[in-house]
Amino acid sequence: MDKSHVEKLNWIDEIHEDVRYGLKAKVILDEYSDYQRITIIESNRYGKGLLLDSCWMTAEFQEKHYHEALVHPALCSANDIKRVLIIGGGDGGTAKECLRHKQIKNLDLIEIDNRVIEVCQEYLPGIGSYAWKDPRLNIKIEDGITWVSNAHENSYDVIIVDGSDPKGPAKGLFNRNFYENCKRILKPGGVFATQSESPESFFKIHIEMVQIIREVFNFADPLYGWVPMYPSGWWSWTFASKESPIYLNPMKERADQIKEECEIWSIRWQQGAFHAMPAFVERALEK
Repeated sequence: MDKSHVEKLNWIDEIHEDVRYGLKAKVILDEYSDYQRITIIESNRYGKGLLLDSCWMTAEFQEKHYHEALVHPALCSANDIKRVLIIGGGDGGTAKECLRHKQIKNLDLIEIDNRVIEVCQEYLPGIGSYAWKDPRLNIKIEDGITWVSNAHENSYDVIIVDGSDPKGPAKGLFNRNFYENCKRILKPGGVFATQSESPESFFKIHIEMVQIIREVFNFADPLYGWVPMYPSGWWSWTFASKESPIYLNPMKERADQIKEECEIWSIRWQQGAFHAMPAFVERALEK
């Protein structure tokens, strides 16, 4: 960036519970779709980024912190990974990480807001990268809640929920009925994965999510990491399965296929992240 551009940068903040989480950047797109406000910014620190309804979603130099943590614990541990479902994920980052796995034959991406996909393909093409042209990717512009309700039993080897915070079009992704349908359409030996908010900034939501998912699936555990641009910077992802906690044991042969392309995820990192539950969260989950 030249100096004339730097001078035009302003602070852009996500405000959550009296705390500002900001980045100095320039707004290059700000519009409303049929579902939400979509904002694209350009910064020195994190490159171009996306906000939905004024909440940070992703950025070019941050996305791997989030997407690798969401995808690879599930895809390296499920018994099979031929058929995978993504709910949300319109920026393409989750799809890109999934399609690093050659065993995937079919990847359904269900995004309610087509404009998010269009904007990300135009302004953030590197986040989805090759995924957008991969023939294994099937994009459906539909409501993910309805899709899961209508899908046949035992349809998918892995289900990944890449939704925004529990408001607006993503609100219905955070309830028992949705999780029960995900369990119904998950194959035996499959893994369910979802982002599960910050244990600091969204403590109540985080605890409730983990508790409900455990009740529905029988086996579920949160993994803790960081996405510096998100509220508090401290984030979580929760993984679940029906028969046993297979998500805790990634297969080395699958990990070996992708490890050189990963910046954050590795088997060692995953082992530590699953054991990084703080005492106050452990006590809350035991109540």
